[in-house]
Amino acid sequence: MKYLCLVYLAPDVWDACSDSDCAAYGDTLRNRGQLLGGTPLHRTDTATTVRVRNGEVSVTDGPFAETKEALSGFYLIDARDLNEAIQIASKIPPARYGSIEVRPTRELAIAP
Repeated sequence: MKYLCLVYLAPDVWDACSDSDCAAYGDTLRNRGQLLGGTPLHRTDTATTVRVRNGEVSVTDGPFAETKEALSGFYLIDARDLNEAIQIASKIPPARYGSIEVRPTRELAIAP
């Protein structure tokens, strides 16, 4: 089953975990066939939020919502079940500084 591990960090610890630590863990997961994708994100001040209401497009600088922790990156993994996904997420290096949200992915339900 596929799980998305969303990495959340507060601005004051955004750079606390080195890229080399994250890359090394990604390589470990990739070598096991468990990493399907992932990437770090730039800080939230580079974000743009797009909304469409009544056919009108609205573009706002910045993230969607004010939060203490913001999405800083993600790992898309393949795990047997939620327990294995949690074990994998607990070893993601930024978990020491922020939090990792683990969510199962789903396929689109498209009628034939």
